[in-house]
Amino acid sequence: MKKIIIVSPHFPPSNLAAVHRSRLFAQHLPKFSWEPIILTVSEKYYEEELDYNLLSLLPKELRVIKTDAISTKPFRLIGDIGIRGFYHIYKSILNLTKTEKIDFLYIPIPSHFTALLGRLVYEKTGVKYGIDYIDPWVHQWPGTEKRFSKHWWSMKLGEWLEPIAVKNASLITGVAEGYYKDVFERNPHLKGKCIHIGMPYGGEKEDVKVLKTLNLQPYLFEKREGILDFVYGGAMLPKAFKPLEMIMKAISANRLAFDRIRIHFIGSGKSPNDADGYNIRDLAIKYKLWKTVFFEYPKRIPYLDVLTHLNVADGAFILGSTEPHYTPSKVYQAVLSEKPIFAILHSDSTACNVIESTAAGVVLKFAGLNDLNFIEENFQSCWNKYINFIKTYDIKNLDFSVFDQYSAYEVTKTLAKQLDKIKQ
Repeated sequence: MKKIIIVSPHFPPSNLAAVHRSRLFAQHLPKFSWEPIILTVSEKYYEEELDYNLLSLLPKELRVIKTDAISTKPFRLIGDIGIRGFYHIYKSILNLTKTEKIDFLYIPIPSHFTALLGRLVYEKTGVKYGIDYIDPWVHQWPGTEKRFSKHWWSMKLGEWLEPIAVKNASLITGVAEGYYKDVFERNPHLKGKCIHIGMPYGGEKEDVKVLKTLNLQPYLFEKREGILDFVYGGAMLPKAFKPLEMIMKAISANRLAFDRIRIHFIGSGKSPNDADGYNIRDLAIKYKLWKTVFFEYPKRIPYLDVLTHLNVADGAFILGSTEPHYTPSKVYQAVLSEKPIFAILHSDSTACNVIESTAAGVVLKFAGLNDLNFIEENFQSCWNKYINFIKTYDIKNLDFSVFDQYSAYEVTKTLAKQLDKIKQ
């Protein structure tokens, strides 16, 4: 077995979404002759609420090493776990390379700062490394256009640090090609030298099986006779607000058609732990849809709790971004929950093909920021199509053979193939 260290400062029982990327890779890598060693920060340094049910999703034989970090108590000088744990993680990697033969170092980001560990370790030990872009690093998002603002400085810091981090990388991956494509434009020396590939999150059937053994119950809403409930589970991206507003405008213009529809946004708040950090409430109030059609529970709830609420809902509501590269990981959860999906996605998002090829739902596709009116103009007809789809929906019609190519197993297989190329 070849050994791979996966640096994941947050890891179960952390309830942050990104932990599942490392978790799923670690679950399947041994099937391809790679032994994963998870290097994480001890949960006593986490700021988010913990979800110990997630530990039931981890392979019993998985090796997890936990390090110390700078605490945020009694004073929170630094928030980013990648910075707070950087030195301790670095020392742990070096100790492992001294006592064991380590074949590769793999660093999913964010935290983006941990990407710098790859080059430091490579120059010290010669161990090759790769960076996995769960999110882009150098990226313009709302606020970066304002010079000298916090967001602007964050982007500039990324522009400075990313070339340092990727300089000697042997592998660059991402949830989709668009997440890392510009890295090669900014660092042309990587072309022909560094392997790269896009790999989606992937779905894990075992998660659903484990969920059934826990007997969890929904607690955010109760089913009511004659009411159709739809669940949106996850963060609200800055560039998803415009598409959402077009949706609300369309619903507001045809309010009676949604008289017995409830759409629940779960964990979509401004901060993971803030129960009052509403993100979509103001928009819903503006279009007089608050707590009639749209409901929001801002605080992040455990991953398995989200699946529990999805299981009692009538369908999954998925909202994409104006950016073509964005691929919502919640698509895979929704398919595995066997609930009919209604999705509004950029036409270039790889999630469109996942939903359509598996016959798991209906997709309203738009062409980006300049095509927002298309959403408003076509939402009602697409929604009507979806309601009819629900009436005839049968999980027997889902093509899981197609979905298998998007499974966590297949995604990890793709990763292992790239690792083997580097090893050779």
